[in-house]
Amino acid sequence: MKYIPVIAISVFACMAPCLLQAQTIPKEELIFLTAAWKGERFADGRPKIPDDLVRRAKNIAIADVWTILSNEGYHCQFEGSWKMIHADSPVVGRALTASFMPARPDVEKNIKERGKKEGRVGNTNAWPIDRLTKGDVYVADGFGKIANGTLIGNNLGNAIYARSGNGVVFDAAARDLEGLLAIKGFNAFVRDWDPSYLQDVVLMGLNTPIRMGHAIVLPGDLVLAKREGVIFIPAHLAEKVIVTAEFIILKDKFGISMLKEGRYTPGQIDNDWTDAIKQDFLQWLSKHPEEIPMTRAQLDEYMKNRTW
Repeated sequence: MKYIPVIAISVFACMAPCLLQAQTIPKEELIFLTAAWKGERFADGRPKIPDDLVRRAKNIAIADVWTILSNEGYHCQFEGSWKMIHADSPVVGRALTASFMPARPDVEKNIKERGKKEGRVGNTNAWPIDRLTKGDVYVADGFGKIANGTLIGNNLGNAIYARSGNGVVFDAAARDLEGLLAIKGFNAFVRDWDPSYLQDVVLMGLNTPIRMGHAIVLPGDLVLAKREGVIFIPAHLAEKVIVTAEFIILKDKFGISMLKEGRYTPGQIDNDWTDAIKQDFLQWLSKHPEEIPMTRAQLDEYMKNRTW
């Protein structure tokens, strides 16, 4: 048996993390850009929004999220005009980002040669898939390319779902819609469908800040993709946005029930609530605990600290 000197193993171990970071920004830079996030992070530096928040985000409305983010000063988080596999199946999860650009032979050659040395195989549009973890959403800026801009087809779609259990959001196209339809649980938000193969496109950034139309996306942002469009929630605002949006849903359910019963007029429900309406709301919550998506303690804390 051939033994490798310990010093060689140590050197390789030190080099390995660097070798796996091709096309990425340094972990320290990602932490700097997302410094407002104070919670757990993935090994690559991405904010790790808790699974419970990701699950609850599926039930909130994009219009409410847009309003909440706008009130916080975040005006560039939404992008509309998508085609999707399933209009009624949201894609929700933590963003793993990729930036593609038109290929240039010399640059693409260097990138692929380096990737080969690092053990990467296939075209560069497959490389982000290797970095996916459960709950991630593969979010790619493909500069809106349609013909010859198909970032995935059936094979890569299956690989993505196997690794992430989730879908994708591409400012580009995808191919093989029939094959993608057969992947149970998978959904894709893309600019269009096209039968062509990907050509003249190369990966230039992996797990870096990207632009998706009018929106900015950072790795680890909470992706909320629904029929209305896609909104990217900064990780540090995820809990605030979700709790606030859930509270809005509770208020709306209560308001609709009161309107149906004729107890209050639309003008009373749609304006600042009187103390009497607030008291009726509290009684309604006590009678309908199943409607409360957060713990009652979280709800009470929210109502204590905010105007409602």
